[in-house]
Formats: sequence, structure tokens, C-alpha cells
Amino acid sequence: MEVFPHRYCVKGSGRATGDVELTAAGLAPLWSESPAEFDGPGDLWSPETLLVGAVADCFVLTFRAIAHASKLHWASLDCAVTGTLDHVERAVLFTRFDIRARLELLDEADAERARHALEKSERHCLITRSLRASIGLDLQIDVAQPAALDATA
Repeated sequence: MEVFPHRYCVKGSGRATGDVELTAAGLAPLWSESPAEFDGPGDLWSPETLLVGAVADCFVLTFRAIAHASKLHWASLDCAVTGTLDHVERAVLFTRFDIRARLELLDEADAERARHALEKSERHCLITRSLRASIGLDLQIDVAQPAALDATA
């Protein structure tokens, strides 16, 4: 890992109307537009969906690192995040992010360790820790069925 501080540079380019192109060194371009809630077309990523997506992405990647460090074996993690945007004291801002995580384990005996790792992931996700909004966490832990594992092999 590189020494801190890390810097992440993204360039946004746009015109009076239309898509905004987001670029960063070494990455494919991404196009953004206002969401339907702000009279945009609603068919591209928006700053709002990108932020909510960053919460989901960070949660999964943080869990992956924590599970690896604790030698927790798992099959899959699905994470759905809902961000709530609201008026607060004459400002529009995200007030809450609700994370719904569904983890599929390989061994039922790991359920309590998995719950601990998921909760730790929510506390240590650098994106959520960087936001002022409250965070809700709803967990579901299932055990993979042997037949399902054979089908994926």
C-alpha cells in the first residue's frame, strides 16, 4: 500500500446540456447526467447514484479485506444500498444510507464470525466514515447448499 495521503483525481467535462464525461488515468470513461428526480433523463449514472454506488462498492471491498484477514470463507455477498436525499436546514443533502447485505457462507459454523465481519465492514468502510449521514445495516446470512456450490464449480 502507498503512503498516505492518497489522492484520486477525476476530470468531469460537459457542455450546457447533455452528458458529463468522467475520466481518470487508467480507467474507462464514465458518463453521468442529472437523475430523473432533478429533471434529468434518468438513464445514466448521476452524482447521486455514483455516491450510493460508492457506499455499496466500499462495503463489499471492505468486507472482502476483513474476511480475508480473518480467514472467513464465503461464497457471495450482495449489497443493496438506498441513499436518502432530503432538505435539512435549507440545504439538500444525503441524510441516511441504508445497507442491506446478504452474505452466503460456505459453512454454517461461521455465521457469528460472519456477522461480526459484516458489522465491522460497515464501521470501517472509508466512504461511509467520510459522510455525515447516518448508516443503517440490515444483514442476512445464508449457508450455500452443496448442490449450488457444485453448479458454480
